[in-house]
Amino acid sequence: MSRRYAVVDVFTATPLMGNPLAVVVDGEGLDEAGMQRLARWTNLSETSFLLPPSDPAADYRVRIFTPGGELPFAGHPTLGSCFAWLQHGGQPKTPGTVVQECGIGLVTVRQGERLAFNAPPLRRTGPVEGDQRQQAIDSLGLRADELLDLQWIDNGPGWMGARLASAERVLSLRPDFARMRGLKLGVVGPQPAGSETAFEVRAFVPTLGVPEDPVTGSLQAGMARWLIGAGLAPERYVAAQGQALGRAGRVHVEREGEAVWIGGDVLALVRGELAL
Repeated sequence: MSRRYAVVDVFTATPLMGNPLAVVVDGEGLDEAGMQRLARWTNLSETSFLLPPSDPAADYRVRIFTPGGELPFAGHPTLGSCFAWLQHGGQPKTPGTVVQECGIGLVTVRQGERLAFNAPPLRRTGPVEGDQRQQAIDSLGLRADELLDLQWIDNGPGWMGARLASAERVLSLRPDFARMRGLKLGVVGPQPAGSETAFEVRAFVPTLGVPEDPVTGSLQAGMARWLIGAGLAPERYVAAQGQALGRAGRVHVEREGEAVWIGGDVLALVRGELAL
């Protein structure tokens, strides 16, 4: 069967500098095992499959797979899937606003200068303590006093967020993935005053087949809710991610009332058909 297929680059305005996403536009009829096989074959951090919605409030439904398993929500697949849906003729029920259905429920994506999704609420918050805290310290190769804070910022995938003193220290990390094991660990540090961006972020998810993710919308969404809520970040900022992998991802964050919008540029790189 021939299915419409696209590869897009998310969180960048420069080709090949963001996080690529494979999108099967015609996902209906593929079973879960087939979706997982394709995700392993593309070997990208995520592959998404667009389906008819089951919720009447949604414009489409998406299933998101890493090489190692399915995710209930992810940020760069949210923006990339929405972009591909629109590029292939999708028409939202409400002009200017797209409603995506995924494993965590409905996620609103607004159109404008760039696509942006409303960060889902955190499902688990509070400090990470005990053995998991020590595991994070050991796997990142930190001294205990270098870890300023370690918080649950879980909006579905299971993220915890580590705060360090500087972007320079974040970029210097050489994590031990064997010690990290099942942790889904994001690290953030402030850039020097006057920099183009406010923070440097890195994301480590070794058990999903993605030791380090280039640019990570779900993590950035969780961090935004944490950092803004704690007074550690302004209500509007841009975060960098991907430098350690030779990328230049840019994540645009803006708080408006209770909403926290996570935006990024998306580029179409491949458009064709998949024989599957």
